[in-house]
Amino acid sequence: MTSLFDFHKIKITDTFFGDYQRLTREVVIPYQWDAINDRITDAEPSHALRNFRIAAGLEEGEFYGMVFQDSDVTKWLEAVAWSLSQYPDAALDATADAVIDLLEQAQWEDGYLNTWYTVKEPGQRWTNLAENHELYCAGHLFEAAVAYYLVTGKQKIIDISCRFADHIDSVFGRNSGQIKGYPGHPEIELALLKLYEVTANRRYLDLATYFIDERGTTPHFYESEYEKRGFTWRSVTNGPGWMFKDKAYSQAHAPLKEQQEATGHAVRFAYLLTGAAHLAHLKQDDARYQVCRRLWDSMVQRQMYITGGIGSQARGEAFSCNYDLPSDTAYTETCASIAVMMFARRMLECEGDAEYADVMERALYNTVLGGMSLDGRHFFYVNPLETAPVAIRHNHKYEHVKPVRQRWFGCACCPPNIARTLSGIGQYIYTVHPETLFINLFVGNTWTHQIDGQPLTLTLEGHYPTQDKIAITVDCPKEITHTLAVRIPGWCDNAVVKVNGDPVNHEPIKGYLHLHRCWKAGDIIEMQLPMSVRPVYAHPQVRQLAGKVALQRGPLVYCLEEADNGCDLHNLWLDERLPFTLISGTGLMQGKTLIQASGVRLRALSDDTGSLYRFDQPATEGESVALTFIPWYAWANRGEGEMRIWVNSQRYQ
Repeated sequence: MTSLFDFHKIKITDTFFGDYQRLTREVVIPYQWDAINDRITDAEPSHALRNFRIAAGLEEGEFYGMVFQDSDVTKWLEAVAWSLSQYPDAALDATADAVIDLLEQAQWEDGYLNTWYTVKEPGQRWTNLAENHELYCAGHLFEAAVAYYLVTGKQKIIDISCRFADHIDSVFGRNSGQIKGYPGHPEIELALLKLYEVTANRRYLDLATYFIDERGTTPHFYESEYEKRGFTWRSVTNGPGWMFKDKAYSQAHAPLKEQQEATGHAVRFAYLLTGAAHLAHLKQDDARYQVCRRLWDSMVQRQMYITGGIGSQARGEAFSCNYDLPSDTAYTETCASIAVMMFARRMLECEGDAEYADVMERALYNTVLGGMSLDGRHFFYVNPLETAPVAIRHNHKYEHVKPVRQRWFGCACCPPNIARTLSGIGQYIYTVHPETLFINLFVGNTWTHQIDGQPLTLTLEGHYPTQDKIAITVDCPKEITHTLAVRIPGWCDNAVVKVNGDPVNHEPIKGYLHLHRCWKAGDIIEMQLPMSVRPVYAHPQVRQLAGKVALQRGPLVYCLEEADNGCDLHNLWLDERLPFTLISGTGLMQGKTLIQASGVRLRALSDDTGSLYRFDQPATEGESVALTFIPWYAWANRGEGEMRIWVNSQRYQ
């Protein structure tokens, strides 16, 4: 059962994401092109394209960069593909074709393609899967190939990918003479399944199945690989051979079907489960789906931040333990939230449950958008929920935290990942089931879907998430009987849905309102999703958030920032029992809805510089203040300063 639908033909008309796609097209893609060509001043060089030119024999030089530097190029190429689906651009198309030509020139005769091993270690291919990302890079190539082929119809990059995939299929497996291994960083699994859907080559489905099922079996492949290599290792970040010893880091501590909790490197976890959920859908395998559901619940119910971020600790960019969600040291890599979106999308294909879309939306509107500045030229790798710049400068536990976005990174996986996600947002809006078309995200668009050979065009309009009214207009040359299922967000109380002006009174099923009828041209679904400001409280086991409250409006999580509220945000107390006021932002916040709330600022009555600790309570006074909250994704666009999402709650005083 394929899940390949023509989502690349969705035309985004949305004012909110339309602006983001324009920014991506006009600023982000050209800026990142300059970055991978080493043209960004005051930023660490990338060398990514030069590595390919050296590998192709077009230049002399040495490899430079991370072992997975190739993926920066292919993720950029995927972003270009999705952008071309919205805005054809002959010059950009030609640039992409030239990059594809370069990939072809760098490819070995046997299909192998990886510049690290071509340039740096030509005799060591497939000798360090646990650490060296060969299969990860292959996966990003395959994803780019599928996107570029779907959008342009050009075959070359698919041919390059198939030659490489065929080579990989000959190297790995359970047959005599093959390597009985799997990647340290999952990615190829989900990519092979995309390649299978485009090519219908069963070998790619079987290879993805092998990589997923072989992971974590005994005797342990990473140990035998480590021994065969003479007990040498590359990464020394956390001690000698740590990637082989800490098998949970790469989700290789047990077969996936036996794993009970989200663990290890957060991006690896979500990429692996994205592939596993897609495989469950393609094979209609409920047992596989239930494994994914169990691990989804572990991630979402016990280890996810309010922002949709995952991975609370810097060591290993990893999960820690249940309910351990510190705000100021949160890692929550941008790529991890993108991976959450990917995982959620595949779970929606297995089951129409709005919980998956709620989480997908939470990650998108908060951490994914927050990973890039409003100007499209600065980026976060790490996304804390609280910052105090003075402590960041002096305390080593914050070494991974940046109070302002960076121009580029030596490890630059996140910026092109954001670009490909925003350019390709259309693939997350709908989910197609045989009898039902699910509408997951309220992003303005026009899309035509074929139902029993008949076209059904949907046009979604609105100004979400700034306004709460949405209209979905149906157009079709002939009447079509089908079910359209519209999501009622989990954050929304009292949603109102009408079809052609008539209220819909039946209850949602797993968060979707199923509208089954004979649809005809001109039918309109009207939705009103009240976006009241809602206080949010954490589970009592989240010890870092006891006595604190956060604010959410619609899908957007809000924060206090020093630019609006002054410093020492820890001395602010919010009275969430009093009414909230919505105000329009100005300056860099123009076009954004801000929240004003009533609160108190505690001030010391004297500048006492005496004892650090005392037996009598310091004399303080509470000054009533109006607190201003901004959408968290927009923080750190007005210079360096304090920020926090979770605020002291006066109800606990």
